Amino acid sequence: MDDETYCAPAPERPAPADGPPYAECVLCREPTEYPESVKGITLCPVCEWQEAQRTACSG
Repeated sequence: MDDETYCAPAPERPAPADGPPYAECVLCREPTEYPESVKGITLCPVCEWQEAQRTACSG
C-alpha cells in the first residue's frame, strides 16, 4: 500500500461566515460557523471534531 494515498489530506473547508444566517449542521441541526449559502455537507464544530476522530488515520 502506498503511504501517500493511505492518509489523504482533508478536503478544503469553506470560509467561516461573518454573521447570521448560519448553515445548519447536517447531524445535530445546530448552527455551524458557515453561511447558509455553503453547498454540501456542513457540520458544527463539535460534529466536525467527532467526525475527524472517527476518520483519523491510525497508522
